[in-house]
Amino acid sequence: MQTSSDRHEYPAHWEADVVLRDGGTARVRPITVDDAERLVSFYEQVSDESKYYRFFAPYPRLSAKDVHRFTHHDFVDRVGLAATVGGEFIATVRYDRIGADGTPASAPADEAEVAFLVQDAHQGRGVASALLEHIAAVARERGIRRFAAEVLPANTKMIKVFTDAGYTQKRSFEDGVVRLELDLEPTDRSLAVQYAREQRAEARSVRRLLAPGSVAVVGAGRTAKGVGRSILGNIRDAGFTGRLHAVNKAFPEGQGDLDGVPAHRSVREIDGPVDLAVLAVPAEQVPEAVADCGEHGVQGLVVVSAGYAESGPEGRERQRALVRQARAYGMRIIGPNAFGVINTSAGVRLNASLAPELPRPGRIGLFAQSGAIGIALLSRLHRRGGGVTGVTGVSTFVSSGNRADVSGNDLLQYWYDDPDTDVVLMYLESIGNPRKFTRLARRTAAAKPLVVVQGARHRAAAPQGHAVRATRLPHATVSALLRQAGVIRVDTITELVDAGLLLARQPLPAGPRVAILGNSESLGLLTYDACLAEGLRPHPPLDLTTAASARDFHAALSRALADDTCDAVVVTAIPTVGEGSAGDAALAEALRSASARTPAKPVLVVHVELGGLAQALSAAASTAPQTGPAAPADPGAPSDAAVPAPPAERPPAAEPSEGAHLIPAYPAAERAVRALAEAVRYAQWRRDAADPGKVPEYEDIDEKGAADLIDRLLARGRGLTLGTEETCDLLGRYGIHVHRALPAPTPDAAVAAARGLGYPVALKATAPHLRHRADLGGVRLDLADEDQLRRAYDELTELFGTPQELRPVVQGMAPRGVDTVVRAVIDPAAGAVLSFGLAGAATQLLGDTAHRLIPVTEREATSLVRSIRTAPLLFGWRGSAPADTPALEELLLRVSRLVDDHPEVVAVTLEPVVVAPRGLSVLGASVRLAPPPARDDLGPRTLPAY
Repeated sequence: MQTSSDRHEYPAHWEADVVLRDGGTARVRPITVDDAERLVSFYEQVSDESKYYRFFAPYPRLSAKDVHRFTHHDFVDRVGLAATVGGEFIATVRYDRIGADGTPASAPADEAEVAFLVQDAHQGRGVASALLEHIAAVARERGIRRFAAEVLPANTKMIKVFTDAGYTQKRSFEDGVVRLELDLEPTDRSLAVQYAREQRAEARSVRRLLAPGSVAVVGAGRTAKGVGRSILGNIRDAGFTGRLHAVNKAFPEGQGDLDGVPAHRSVREIDGPVDLAVLAVPAEQVPEAVADCGEHGVQGLVVVSAGYAESGPEGRERQRALVRQARAYGMRIIGPNAFGVINTSAGVRLNASLAPELPRPGRIGLFAQSGAIGIALLSRLHRRGGGVTGVTGVSTFVSSGNRADVSGNDLLQYWYDDPDTDVVLMYLESIGNPRKFTRLARRTAAAKPLVVVQGARHRAAAPQGHAVRATRLPHATVSALLRQAGVIRVDTITELVDAGLLLARQPLPAGPRVAILGNSESLGLLTYDACLAEGLRPHPPLDLTTAASARDFHAALSRALADDTCDAVVVTAIPTVGEGSAGDAALAEALRSASARTPAKPVLVVHVELGGLAQALSAAASTAPQTGPAAPADPGAPSDAAVPAPPAERPPAAEPSEGAHLIPAYPAAERAVRALAEAVRYAQWRRDAADPGKVPEYEDIDEKGAADLIDRLLARGRGLTLGTEETCDLLGRYGIHVHRALPAPTPDAAVAAARGLGYPVALKATAPHLRHRADLGGVRLDLADEDQLRRAYDELTELFGTPQELRPVVQGMAPRGVDTVVRAVIDPAAGAVLSFGLAGAATQLLGDTAHRLIPVTEREATSLVRSIRTAPLLFGWRGSAPADTPALEELLLRVSRLVDDHPEVVAVTLEPVVVAPRGLSVLGASVRLAPPPARDDLGPRTLPAY
């Protein structure tokens, strides 16, 4: 508790869990008067050298005055934060606000002195860097813009913490001390540094879970078919390369082993470290097991136990307590209610899951939030033959269950630079931090394909075990935003597997031109139609006739691949009577050998009832589940130990090793073509992402003036919709000029307004049910004089009611053009989104609106205008004059800048925006303000709060 003299209550929102450089976790929180004993204990464990670096003199112990000073804060001018593990301090940081003369001060002074102290045992874990991010965020919140720090020259580690942070800084040397001044305004470099540290830390935290040196299965019972016993057997039978232990407090004293695995009554009895513990005990026994693991120094947990958030409110609270308890010990959790984890690397061979067999190694990273879907995906990816592609393998697999801690975002951090993974497949039922997911997805997709299928797309169907943020955006909009980030969005598990297999086995196509050849004219025509439906550019199918031999297929495929007007080839094949498996093998070998000569172009096969062909096409490097001892490695297969370049960086002319490009086979033309179309679109995104464009600067934007205006307006209340004059004022500061619309409560007022504006004018009803509804007759245009205006006024009031009901306005006529709508909104799940479409009921009914995440670049604005289905109306459709799309793109960019610069602007609507052949006119506008929402992906690194 703080004393009555403290000026602010305890800032609970400053509390956060963070992942450190080595993958462990720590809790960051404000220091209070209750921490006196912890502070003293912490200081006693710091070396004399570290104390000297902190105080510039020998300082063996803290005095009572020091303890009081370092634990009593007002949380404004004096703030202290601690990083804790197991409830004990491992590091501290504090700032004291100072004036220009360096003495203690209060606001409006905007500078503070900052100092760190890290326990020696925890130095090198990135604790100080994480604390700097958090104390800087706190300082900015309290109006502090600069930090000053004095450091002894020999304290190189602390100097590096400051200099590597990426903030704008000044450095000087005086009286034997290095003085550093840091501008706390985030820069592109500081954000890049933060994101890079976040990636390394979170990737290592996942690596500790997927590549442990030792594993303990807690709850491995004496019942052979129990969950814990099954997982223990799966780990043992997979040939796990590390140390394995069985733990159950019910084991009798002296029991030495269980199924040949060393047995223990508790984790603390194990001699040596334990990296990963799999908890398979009833939910009520999990807290005891977590404490046992934490006290022994276990690094991470896989909790397969059920009875948590998926079971209702009581279970949800039990899940929160589980996460808090594990993080207090610095452990991360997969689960609860998880199916488990798999790592097929030869150096690990971990099957800590309910899957009975370890898949053979492959290049696909697989994440599923559902255990049932995870089973289905593993089955489809690994079964031999049977219709899709035969076989392929996974590098790592995670089924997260309720994803209380480790989520898809963490796995994206791991797979981004994992040398064993070329393609990422994800089944998601919810996205806990959509802004971060979009950012990570964009970065991952630039290096390797990311294919996602979403379940529980409707809010009513969201799984109870997942904490999901509400979104106001329809699913189609969310999907479009994911595609913008490079995600290959598919709708079914079948499409997920189809696309993943193609991307894992074949190069990306250079364009949409597709050659089709095969021994069935009908199947070729079906493939041709499917290509057209998917927006591809197919060549006329080449019919080799049913008499075609394997040699004929080889020759035709070789010619197609050598054709410069072809980017990909689809081969169609139907059974040949009497040939059987020998014919299948001959055809498979013919196709593989032809494809190997031109490895830069993808080849797909559509087969009808040819199980043998699918198996033969994949036989060069089978990765089906093992049913016995591990098969010897194929000397021609690519080594898992090799570190491949990202897909876009692989030299297209390089000769692949045997079996490097296995040909995927599909049982239906539409499935093959849909997978190919996704690969074509993804390849185009990769090319575009290499030069995403820039967010332009406009000299006439008054950012500071807009900020001052917003502050004054928000002083009236927490959220408000601006009036007409305030809207025009704010938009005008960003170069967005709205045509004046003058109220006309009476016919005489309408005439006076028209005289001021000048004829011709428009008379509009602005009542909610008539606004922007010209089709209902609430608008009269091109009124050339007073008589026409009065007559129109009488018609409107006669048809629709009194002026008080209609709220009529008079507006000067704008040049004719195409009516459009521009909107921007802050969505609680997706973040800031810019939307564009044509005005009118037809567009609303068809949902023909395009979206982009803010901030929008010049290239994104150009693509946004062209991505709606009705875009031809802007480009001279059927002989009409083309609209001024450059002016429209500039308007979109200005709205994007307004919302990006000022998060208090939570909604902007410009409707209609009439885009003429020269210039445009904004005829209606509305703006809503609110206090800025929490922007958790732009602040310091944190794990989801519990």
